[in-house]
This record gives sequence, structure tokens and C-alpha cells, in this order.
Amino acid sequence: MKKTVLITGASSGFGKETAKLFHTNNWNVIATMRSPEKETELSALSDVFIVKLDVTDKLSIQNAVAAGIKKFGKIDVLVNNAGYGALGVLEAATEEQVKQQFDVNLFGLIAVTKAVLPLMRQQRSGTIINVSSVGGRVTFPFSSLYHATKFAVEGLTESLQYELNPLGINLKIVEPGGYKTEFSGRSMTLFDITGLDDYQVPFDKFITALVQWPMSENIGEVAEAIYTAATDGTEKLRYPVGHDAGQLIVTRQQTDDADFKKMMVAQMGI
Repeated sequence: MKKTVLITGASSGFGKETAKLFHTNNWNVIATMRSPEKETELSALSDVFIVKLDVTDKLSIQNAVAAGIKKFGKIDVLVNNAGYGALGVLEAATEEQVKQQFDVNLFGLIAVTKAVLPLMRQQRSGTIINVSSVGGRVTFPFSSLYHATKFAVEGLTESLQYELNPLGINLKIVEPGGYKTEFSGRSMTLFDITGLDDYQVPFDKFITALVQWPMSENIGEVAEAIYTAATDGTEKLRYPVGHDAGQLIVTRQQTDDADFKKMMVAQMGI
């Protein structure tokens, strides 16, 4: 019997590549996104069910999960991929921007997870894959809110193993490094620092360094990591992926706090 995966944020980037990879490997795919009416590529594939899901709207989550179950009968794997980066000076972030970053990257992930758990508990099987980031293990300047959400995803996922593994449900974290996706376009928010002149020079230097960061173009690597996490049958928790991810994580583990901060300041030129 074909297995079924539900993927959030499947309209572009990692989510879309992951949907195509699972389809290629003969899975049923529930590809969710905020604007399914705009999707043309995935909707042309057999056994790919396109459904509206906004991770900040609980009714939309419930309806999407219910529709997916009605379509395919079960959900074997959940890929929590939806997310974006809010970057800039914390002092400049509005209350709405702070709330939105957590609503999408953390609270939305929790809400989708809770929506599929009753079925997975009933099945006594399932795998939940949370797409975090190298930014869930290592911090960059002017990214405090983004890192706060991704560090939270890491802790949440690691702890959930204790309550869900005995029920036959596995937890996985995929940690991409820098990739050329829409994360740096429509999936990124920059805070307005007008009037906060103390931050302007280092922030401008950070943006320059970020633009020049060597991003990988092969986003298929992340889809492959997600597929491996879904199918390897192990209790391995973390899957760093990308030319910079593993190196950054190892460097952070081997470097004390002060020295790592000095290294990052030098690298970013701030």
C-alpha cells in the first residue's frame, strides 16, 4: 500500500522539491500551501493532492488534514516545512512582527503537529520531520527572532521523542545551511531601523555579508535529506545538509562562546 506524506509550505523551495521527490518515489503527497489556486506544476502530477493550509489558521489546518485523510486514508509522514526569516534589529521589530515570526515558525508547526497526532497515535506509526535550519544550532548577527524560533523547534522536537517514540512515532530534524531559495526574497522580512542610527553601519555590513554568503543552488539536497529522514527507519534525530551546515555546527561545538562570537563578527565584518 502506498504511503502518504503531508508537506506544509509546498508552493516553492524545499517544500516543492520535497513533494516532487516523494511523488517520484511512488508516495501519495498532500502538498499544502496558502494559495493552492496559483499552483500549476504539482497539480499536474498524479496522486499529488493540493490543498489550502495556512499554518497560522487552525481551521485551515484542521480542514487540510481532514481532506488529506479523506483522500488517501492515512498520513505516514508529516513534513513541517513552512517558515520564513524575520531579520534585523530586535529593538526595531514591531509587536506584530515578533508575533508573526513565532506564529509561523513555531506555533504553526505545533498546531499542524497536533492535528496529525491523533491519527498517528491510532496507527501506532508515523514520522514527523521538522525543517529547522543551521540557524537552530548556530547564530548569526541581526537574526535573533529567527534563531529564537529555530532553537525552539530543535528543543521541541528533541523532547517530543520521549512522549511519541513509545507510540511508534519518530521525530526528525532537517537542518539546511544556505540555499538559493525564496527565503531570501518573499520569505524574508527586514525590520525598518529608521531613527535607530546606532545600528545602521553594522546592520548594513551584515546585509552586505549576507548577500555575498556562498549559497548552494542544489535545493534537491534538502529534499533528499527529508526523504532519507522519512525512510531510513532509524532513531537518528538531526540531518544537517549543505556545504556550510555541518562545518558551522562542528565549529560551534568546538569553540567557546566568546571565541565563536569573535569569529562571526570578523566573518560578517561588523
